[in-house]
Amino acid sequence: MKKNACQYGTHRVLEPLGVLPQPAWKLDNTMEIYDNELLIDVDTLNIDAASFTQIKKQAQGDLQAMAAIMTDIVGQRGKHHNPATGSGGMLMGTVARIGPNWQGKTPVKVGDRIATLVSLSLTPLKIDKIKAIHLEREQVEVEAQAILFSSGIFAVLPQDMAPSLALAILDVAGAPAQTAHLVRPDQTVMIVGGGGKSGMLCLYEAKKRAGIAGKVIGLGSGKASCDRMRQMGFADVVIQVDATDPLRVMEAVSAVTDGQLADVVINCVNIPGTEMASIMSTKEGGTVYFFSMATSFTGAALGAEGIGKDVTMLIGNGYCRNHAAVALQTVRESPMLLQVFNELYA
Repeated sequence: MKKNACQYGTHRVLEPLGVLPQPAWKLDNTMEIYDNELLIDVDTLNIDAASFTQIKKQAQGDLQAMAAIMTDIVGQRGKHHNPATGSGGMLMGTVARIGPNWQGKTPVKVGDRIATLVSLSLTPLKIDKIKAIHLEREQVEVEAQAILFSSGIFAVLPQDMAPSLALAILDVAGAPAQTAHLVRPDQTVMIVGGGGKSGMLCLYEAKKRAGIAGKVIGLGSGKASCDRMRQMGFADVVIQVDATDPLRVMEAVSAVTDGQLADVVINCVNIPGTEMASIMSTKEGGTVYFFSMATSFTGAALGAEGIGKDVTMLIGNGYCRNHAAVALQTVRESPMLLQVFNELYA
């Protein structure tokens, strides 16, 4: 067993040297573990929504072509780090081996079923076989192995949920937890992409925090997404508008807020080009939280400057303290959310 490894995984970086695993182009994905690493037998990859959408589009929906693209990414980079979107996803599997100097934050033992809460874009991964691709839930069944560094966070899968359901929730655990931090009573909050996986959790959490006197607006571009938001009942107003059309979005939000716009806008969409719609729908001094990995932060910063809009813009950190527990509890405490998530992801 190899020794003297960095807890942040820099010992796995092959190219370019001197950087951390996430921005690295290529990692060492040999599955002989160092003494402070954890080896996982992987059965499911939960691909980041932006990455999955891009791969699906590139492959024109052909499953074999999608599998070839994913295999090629991992073959070239030693990790599932989509060069087009810069994002990865997360994985589910069984702990196969634990280095004697492993110092992870969560107790774990060989045989535990876990979901990683760090991106595939920094996780050494080796895929032996892609067994199935589930388009509807953006999950991929695999025979694979992965390495988790000591700094890597994960959750032991709960016993009261189907593994695929728990994985889907944990994939976006940062979104509802950050929403809980941001939203205050009586505020007007808009969730862009409110009918999607992270968006539904944010809608529920936003309504819970804004309260009866607050207003929650759900925005979606498709009929199915908007119907889902209306069915759940967490949004006070549902707007069907293309989020890549900033003027139309701003006008629609202005119409339902008497020209006041939103105090908080949370962007959960999985396509690029929605930054300005979010910014222009936020009132002066308000907050925009970009959870989506499809966000161009350069575009957001320069775009806000270009229209003279003074808003606080936050990068969607996928981690905050206790975010896994918050996300799982959010679904548990809402029968409607549990029903919809079971239908879509279980």
